[in-house]
Amino acid sequence: MKYITNNYLETVACGQKLGKLLQPQDLILLDGDLGAGKTTLTQGIARGLDITRPVKSSTFTLIREYQTGRIPLYHMDMYRLENSSADELGLNEYFNGDGVVIIEWSQFIAEQLPSTYLRIKITRQTALQRQLEFQALGQHYQHLLNSLFQDLDKK
Repeated sequence: MKYITNNYLETVACGQKLGKLLQPQDLILLDGDLGAGKTTLTQGIARGLDITRPVKSSTFTLIREYQTGRIPLYHMDMYRLENSSADELGLNEYFNGDGVVIIEWSQFIAEQLPSTYLRIKITRQTALQRQLEFQALGQHYQHLLNSLFQDLDKK
């Protein structure tokens, strides 16, 4: 399923609608080039989780934890991960924990990912416009995606 946002605010709003639907142990994978809007979408998701603290790019910090919302958010960026470091992160504790996990550049830890998740590929169409392509693996994430698109269609 694909969705187009026409500017920064629409990308944040899409993320916020998704964030309102998320529950503990939900896993979101974000793919896209540098500057595609992964952090922008994550900022919206954080708003949907009622997190008021500013969400920053995780590029230089592998895991940023936000504990102030209705459920915690664990924002991970695997772009600078060394192959030997993945095992040391304790990813299963996050996957089975009390919060939502968002992973950017998940291809670097593909073999450690659970079998079910929601993947969002963000592609820059123009300077402001983004295409979000959603892929749900697992029945839970398919229901989540259906609910999100029902909400997005209400524009």
